[in-house]
Amino acid sequence: MSDAVDAQAVQDATTRHRVMKYIIEHGWTTSTWLALEFDLTPAAIRRHLSYLESNGMVLARPQPASRRQGAGRPAKEYSSTTQGRETFSHAYDSLAIEALEALRHIGGEGAVTRFFEDRFADIERRFDQLMAENPSLDEASALSRALDEDGFMAGLAPVGEGEQLWQHNCPYTAVAVRFPELCLVETSVFSRLLNSHVQRLATIAHGDGVCTTNIPPLKRRAHELGPAGSSPSVVPGIDPRKEDR
Repeated sequence: MSDAVDAQAVQDATTRHRVMKYIIEHGWTTSTWLALEFDLTPAAIRRHLSYLESNGMVLARPQPASRRQGAGRPAKEYSSTTQGRETFSHAYDSLAIEALEALRHIGGEGAVTRFFEDRFADIERRFDQLMAENPSLDEASALSRALDEDGFMAGLAPVGEGEQLWQHNCPYTAVAVRFPELCLVETSVFSRLLNSHVQRLATIAHGDGVCTTNIPPLKRRAHELGPAGSSPSVVPGIDPRKEDR
């Protein structure tokens, strides 16, 4: 009986962790949507939300009229509180660091590096998808978008003859402080995707306010040059490299 109760407690804690992570990443969300997202019954998701709300992790409000569907009493929407974000962040960071320490103990430094490479493979897949969907998009803009969609709050700014990629948020700051390999792998991925040597100027993990990376002028892709290397057609007054930013 005790083992069954303990197993249920672990399962509930894991589910609440996943629900909390989703709410933090997506903002105001209804219990109906969360039940569909996590394949839970309405009663089960309400139980988890009630627990999170009573512990100050989330807050609830009636769904705004602009998003209501049908008549009747408006559904509740849930969002993370500051306490919820901080508590979740600290718990997640501690768990991640402990897991990576164990991985390094078992597999050595190479295992940790491979883990980070696998993590950034998601960014690479999103980059490839963006490039395929937007033939006119340049590589730097595609990388910026992929990072931004992954929570890095990224953007580009012209500087000198090249550009500067900035990331106002690092979802893995505590991990990067403990494992500098993360930033090294990230920089290597940037260079590979842009097919150019990039220079990391600052990182949040080192105490800077923003991660910045210098990107030199990039060669245009072959399909942008047109037949025999001719320049692509340009609409007067429009800079094609800035159109998508």
